[in-house]
Amino acid sequence: MIREQIEEILAKAAPEGAAIELSVPEREEFGHYSTNAAMRMAARGLSRKGAADYADKLKAKIEKIAPKGFFEKVEVAPPGFINFWVTKEIIQKELGEIAQEKDAFGENAIGKKQKVIVEYSSPNIAKPMHAGHLRNTVLGDALANLYAANGYDVIRWNYPGDWGTQFGKLIAAYKLWGEKSAIEKKPIQEMLSLYVRFHDEAKRDSALEEKGREEFQKLEEGDEENRKLWEWFKEESFKEFNRVYALLGIKFDVTVGESFFEGDLDGVIKELMEKGLAKESEGALIVPLEQFGLPPALARKSDGASLYLTRDIALLEYRIKKYKPVRILHIIGNEQSLYFEQLAKTAALLGVPEKQCPVHVKYGLVLDEGGKKFATREGRAIFLDEIMEKAIALARNIVEEKNSELGAEEKEHIAEAVALGALKYTMLKENRTSDITFNWKNMLDFTGDSGPYLQYTYARLRSILRKAEAHVSSVKCQVSSLDTECELALIRKLAEFPHAVRVAAEALAPNALALYAYELANLANRFYEAEPILTDENTERKSARLLLVEVAARVLARGLGLLGIKTLEKI
Repeated sequence: MIREQIEEILAKAAPEGAAIELSVPEREEFGHYSTNAAMRMAARGLSRKGAADYADKLKAKIEKIAPKGFFEKVEVAPPGFINFWVTKEIIQKELGEIAQEKDAFGENAIGKKQKVIVEYSSPNIAKPMHAGHLRNTVLGDALANLYAANGYDVIRWNYPGDWGTQFGKLIAAYKLWGEKSAIEKKPIQEMLSLYVRFHDEAKRDSALEEKGREEFQKLEEGDEENRKLWEWFKEESFKEFNRVYALLGIKFDVTVGESFFEGDLDGVIKELMEKGLAKESEGALIVPLEQFGLPPALARKSDGASLYLTRDIALLEYRIKKYKPVRILHIIGNEQSLYFEQLAKTAALLGVPEKQCPVHVKYGLVLDEGGKKFATREGRAIFLDEIMEKAIALARNIVEEKNSELGAEEKEHIAEAVALGALKYTMLKENRTSDITFNWKNMLDFTGDSGPYLQYTYARLRSILRKAEAHVSSVKCQVSSLDTECELALIRKLAEFPHAVRVAAEALAPNALALYAYELANLANRFYEAEPILTDENTERKSARLLLVEVAARVLARGLGLLGIKTLEKI
């Protein structure tokens, strides 16, 4: 690939150990590629005359080392940038190489099949998923896809909240007011209703809180009736969760909840005490972290109840022993930042290698169009299934307007793919730590920075190929005939796909790949609108342009696939 070739040339020209970074300028007048390597090296004191002088010397070395016919020109720009323009022959050759790699293009083996655990979604049993779960689940799925594309053996882990005193309250509520048939009909809604009723009634009857504690204690002690109810609540909850996952195209390798580690918690407490890491404080057990500038982490409450820290240490030790991962990613909101700092430092004190300490992949809130948390007019939180239903309904109307002649089943398939693609792209295109403000109109816009726009671009490219199918294989392709500015720009963008995939994984930033896909779609549409393809009378050039269309469609589909977005042959 062009990028790798330039990096190799730079590495030979620069001093050993120099940091080499290439960027793609927004405007071609500043080069196809650019580097600030000279400025970095000048800052290290390698040039007494400054960055511009060092850049001139580095430029001379680059021009001497570079293969003949590789660079069209190399220029130095203030205050010390080196800008590169590649010859059209090199760019044209790149298209043929990309085409030969087919679906493997963009993948690499840097992960060397090392294991990475990505923990995401993790809903609470008996409670509905909401907009935050959508962002969490979509973000985790995209990161898992990206790590897999970079050669890692990815373990997709769902860690549901299936333990705690709330289950004592739910069991008590069910025994008082619950109906089996009602839960089987609408599991999450009915269990939530029982839980809310328990809290409302407990405000008037304090004895209910004690009843909830008693029921949870019985559950902890293995009471057969309570154990069966708890298992049933989990089973009914996952019927709903799995329906959502199926619609979103989400799959997990492991689903293990908090309850799995209940028997290991005493061992964690013992380990913390024996290593001198924990101490008693006002009846509770804490892990002092002042040396890291952090408040103490709470390991056990004064009443003896375990806490997240204890469970998460047990979970971490289990994962390391069983899977030996090189990285463990936790997809959890910004608000848990302090806790995850405490968890990582506690793990380090226990001797966990830095690379295996939990990595907090944080993300911002999902807000409605008014900048507030999603809620109904009555103030109730809007649930994920309601958000998806609204998106599908809106997409259904759009599909009806665009393709009313299609059959009902096909229209529904397209509406679902468009709606879910719109939701996913909205969740992924922004910096993950930023809050997202929903805008239904923009989200479903077929002409803007949206999932439907990318899906439409793919469908448009595939339509060209279907119409040209009879002509593609009969003419030998001559990529040398692709020499217009928009053709060469599109090829250069295609060549950047492997880099985009690698950077998005390394930076834990699916938005980098989303931006790449959007820019690729823009260039593909510009090419389509500027150059005749099906009507080109030059058969060799027509064949080359069709190859460019085919490769662009394939790379766009691969990029969307990594983001978890379905492609459509027609919209």
